[in-house]
Amino acid sequence: MSLSLTFLVLLVLALAGFVLGRQRAMALCGGDLRRLHSLPGYYGWHGAIMAALPAFLVIAVWQIAQPLVIESRLSAMFPAEMVQEDAARTLLFADVRRIAAGLDMAVATGAMSAAEAAGLQVGDGSVRDRLAAVGVALGAEVQAETLAAAQEYRGLAQTGMVMRSLLVLVVAVAGLAYALRLTGPEFRARNRVEAVMLALLMLASLIAILTTVGIVLSMLSESIRFFGMYPVQDFFFGLTWSPNFSGNSQLGLLPLLWGTLYISAISMLVAVPVGLFAAIYLAEFADARVRSVVKPLIEVIAGIPTVVFGLFALVTVGPLLRDWIAMPTGLGNSGSSVMTAGIVIGILNIPFISSLTDDIITAVPQSLRDGSYGLGATKAETVSQVVLPAALPGIVGAVLMAASRAIGETMIVTMGAGAAAKLDMNPFEAMTTITVKIVSQLTGDTEFNSPETLVAFALGISLFVITLALNVFALWIVRRYREQYE
Repeated sequence: MSLSLTFLVLLVLALAGFVLGRQRAMALCGGDLRRLHSLPGYYGWHGAIMAALPAFLVIAVWQIAQPLVIESRLSAMFPAEMVQEDAARTLLFADVRRIAAGLDMAVATGAMSAAEAAGLQVGDGSVRDRLAAVGVALGAEVQAETLAAAQEYRGLAQTGMVMRSLLVLVVAVAGLAYALRLTGPEFRARNRVEAVMLALLMLASLIAILTTVGIVLSMLSESIRFFGMYPVQDFFFGLTWSPNFSGNSQLGLLPLLWGTLYISAISMLVAVPVGLFAAIYLAEFADARVRSVVKPLIEVIAGIPTVVFGLFALVTVGPLLRDWIAMPTGLGNSGSSVMTAGIVIGILNIPFISSLTDDIITAVPQSLRDGSYGLGATKAETVSQVVLPAALPGIVGAVLMAASRAIGETMIVTMGAGAAAKLDMNPFEAMTTITVKIVSQLTGDTEFNSPETLVAFALGISLFVITLALNVFALWIVRRYREQYE
């Protein structure tokens, strides 16, 4: 039974649990609801929860444990040196899973029979080409050990799927039966349901925290490996970025950091005035009809994919700046430049700043405005001397959060600013950022254990610290000054 079908069965059992639990409670109280500790709906929800929640937990544990168990069994099929290091092992089994998925797809589409997929050999032709025919791309030709492991992986995964489905059904039915057995006039169903909901809310918060911790630990562990191969001081204070996978690389952070901050600064010079003035107009001066039209049009920008903005920078903004400003003034002759990327990222951030600032200005108490008008101030004086100072902490927080978004932008920089890592003050020269180099160092057929690849994790942890500091500073400003106007 596939996972989607298993979820559908669990949904049906949960609905059955709700109906049966509610009906059993009504039957036991003889129609007199005063005899029940909780409302009948709570008994129904208890039945649904007991039918679904334990089974979902079994699925979650199974999905985590099954790949680990299968990989441990398949490790014996490879030479020890291929699975000794964690990074190499991870990449190897990623290929195994990709090939296994390709074989499954080939069988599902009729390109291969099940027997042919199970008995396929490297000598039967290019396995890579045969899998490419069904839409599975592989970086290199498949080795015999990897193909054999993928075929074994398919068999173990299918066996595991059957065992998982049986176990989930048994747990779900047992949970439903247990819930019906507990159902009675004295059973505190409401307390049980509310406790489960509280636990689910806490789990949601915990997942967010653990995700952040996992991101940090994954980058930190690989960064430590990188700094074991490359001097720390050369990375943080080096003035040259020149990776060379054959050796003698210069992996200085400063050129990338300069490009990141330079592009972000230009983007904020574009986004902050336009976004702030748009928010002031919409919140304080525009009537309801204009606001209902202009605000959605501004926020449409937020829904445009960044790759579209990249094309806009490449085709329109870059050539325009080159032909009208850079070349006539002798500052450059390329459409890819810091100014191009900065302007387009600024346009991308306009709705972010405008929407947040609009909400912040609208939240300023009306009593402050009324008091200002009562003292004889005009509309403009009230906005500039009362409303904006009151909203300033939130506005600063919105600006800093927008800056962290600008720092993390990749696609627009790739298409609009080029890939040159250098220290230069000319805004019409091509430069690059940290995020672009993270992508470039991790793509391609390169050795994962080399410092030229592991430097991406050091760049990632550096960028994480920068954006985290900006976000923490923004939150501190908002919380520090918020109570002055409550």
